[in-house]
Amino acid sequence: MKPVLRPLGLIDRRQQRELSKGRLEIDARIDLHGRRVADAHQAVNEFLQRAQGEGARVVLIVTGKGGARPGVGAAYSDGEIGILRRQAPLWLADPRLRHVVAAFGEAAPAHGGAGALYVRLRRR
Repeated sequence: MKPVLRPLGLIDRRQQRELSKGRLEIDARIDLHGRRVADAHQAVNEFLQRAQGEGARVVLIVTGKGGARPGVGAAYSDGEIGILRRQAPLWLADPRLRHVVAAFGEAAPAHGGAGALYVRLRRR
């Protein structure tokens, strides 16, 4: 029998507001600036597993917005501008992480806005 995947939710506006105002705490954060795609993907997986193991409920993943700076993008993102920003939601939606990730959504401007993601973790 094939295991049933748990549904993946989104961080709603109310939760985003609670996080941005500090009423809901961010338990851990990771900054992916300057990482290559493969390294960032592995770092995110390890970070999420570790955070869940430590009892974290909400974490922040900072991808950066991928600004267009000539000559800089290729060195860190395999030639594409903003690749970490585009890839992170795909990593979080991966069925292999469904037992860890309950929901995710764009962070409030105070925490990085479009260049960061809130991730709500499942209880172990």
